[in-house]
Amino acid sequence: MEEIINCAAYSEGRRVINIELEKAGEILQQLNGFVWIGLYSPREETLQLVQKVFGLHELAIEDAHRAHQRPKVEIYGDSVFIVLRTAQINKGNSIEFGETHFFLGNNFIITIRHGSTISYADVRNRCEKTPHLLAKGQGFALYAVMDSIVDQYFPVVNILEEELDKVENKIFKEKPSRETTEYIYHLKHELLEVKRAVFPLVEICNRLMRFDFDYVAEDTRPYFRDIYDHAMRINEMVDNSLELLNTALDANFSLISISQSDVSKKFAGWAAIIAVPTMVAGIYGMNFTIMPELHWQYGYPVVLASTVVLCIVLYLLFRKSGWL
Repeated sequence: MEEIINCAAYSEGRRVINIELEKAGEILQQLNGFVWIGLYSPREETLQLVQKVFGLHELAIEDAHRAHQRPKVEIYGDSVFIVLRTAQINKGNSIEFGETHFFLGNNFIITIRHGSTISYADVRNRCEKTPHLLAKGQGFALYAVMDSIVDQYFPVVNILEEELDKVENKIFKEKPSRETTEYIYHLKHELLEVKRAVFPLVEICNRLMRFDFDYVAEDTRPYFRDIYDHAMRINEMVDNSLELLNTALDANFSLISISQSDVSKKFAGWAAIIAVPTMVAGIYGMNFTIMPELHWQYGYPVVLASTVVLCIVLYLLFRKSGWL
C-alpha cells in the first residue's frame, strides 16, 4: 500500500491544492491555512523528510516510526504528538488493534496509521463538505479523525457484549466445562485490551479541552467534549462487561464444583450399594464349618434375596435424596 495517502493544503476550510511532501514547507509560507498529510506505515526515510519539512522533534519521530506506543499526548517544542489506539472487527470476527499518530502544529496536521486497515479518506471527505467547520483549522481535523477512531469502538464493544450473552447461555443452559472457562478468559483479555486503549482518551480529551495548546482554536475545544463523552460511555460499557464476566466466571466455577460434587455423591451411593453384596460375600468367604444356614434348605436363596432387597432399598433411598 502507498505510504503517502493524501497531502493537501487548505485555506478557509477548502482544499486549495494537492502538494508534494517535499514542497509542503514552501506552500505553507505562501498560504494562509494549513496542510493535512495522511501517511500509512511510512518508512524511516519518509518520516525523516517529514521531520525536516516541519521541524519535528527526533524523539517524536522515533516513536512514530516504532509504533506500539501507549495512548498519550506530548508537547515537543512547537508541535504536539498524540498517540491513539484503534480497534476494528476483522473478517474472522476477532478484534484487530492498530495505532494512529498525530503531529499537530501551527499550520499543519499529520496523521500516521499503523496496522489499521480503515482509511480516514471518508473523514477527510466529510470535513471538506463542511468548509465552515474545517475553516476552524487543523484542530477540527484532529477532532474529526479522533471522533472516527472512538466511534469504531462501539461496534467492537457491542460484539463483545453479544459474546457475553452467548457465554451466559453456555453456563446456565449447557453443561459447565473447561472450554467455557477458557472462553471467558479470552473475552476478558479482549475487554482489557479495549480498556487500555480507551481509558487514556479521557485524559487526552481533557488536555485538548483545556488551554494547553495554541494549535487548537478556542471554538474547537468544545468538540472534544463530545469525544470525551463517547470515551466515558465506552469505558462504562467495558467496566460493566468485565464485571459481568467476573460474575460469569464465578458462576461457572460454582456450577463445575456442584457438578463434581454430584459425581462424588453418585460414586458414594453406588459404593454403598455395592458394599452390601461385598459384605455378604466376605462373610461367607471365611470358610467357617459351623454356620447354621449352610445346612438350611432355603439358606442360599434367602441370603441372595435379602442382599438384593437391601441393595434396592439403598438405591431408592439414594435416589430420593438426589444422590443417584
